[in-house]
Amino acid sequence: MTLERRSATAGHWTEEQYRQAFPSEAVRRLVLVAEDSPTIAPGREINSAAGTRPLGFLVALHLPPEWELENIVVDPTARRKGLGLQLLDALLAAARETDSSSVFLEVRESNAAARSLYEKAGFEHTGGRKSYYTNPPEDAVLYRRTLP
Repeated sequence: MTLERRSATAGHWTEEQYRQAFPSEAVRRLVLVAEDSPTIAPGREINSAAGTRPLGFLVALHLPPEWELENIVVDPTARRKGLGLQLLDALLAAARETDSSSVFLEVRESNAAARSLYEKAGFEHTGGRKSYYTNPPEDAVLYRRTLP
């Protein structure tokens, strides 16, 4: 929640929405978390308690034969370093393992950085949804990546 709240352009879910995202085994969701690793100075031991912090995450829902990217967040300090693309690549690999046909998503029309990321990852613009988002109200742009 802390990571998501630090990202103004993220799809902001409530804590309850995150809890409800994983209610049963009948619903298949994938959660990927990217963490930093502690920096180790030469000659020093690793303190595992000092450990890692999340730098990004992705939540996707499997709706056979497709996957829906429901949320992706990258910490503002870790952006433009390839982390978002790595998370997307891992989702695409998981989708291929389930013999899925595609991955689709919606994104705020104003979120130019995310739209650029999706296009870089091979997603194609497929349409839009008027007034899809609230707080503030905004249209959604739809993207789809067909899998080989």
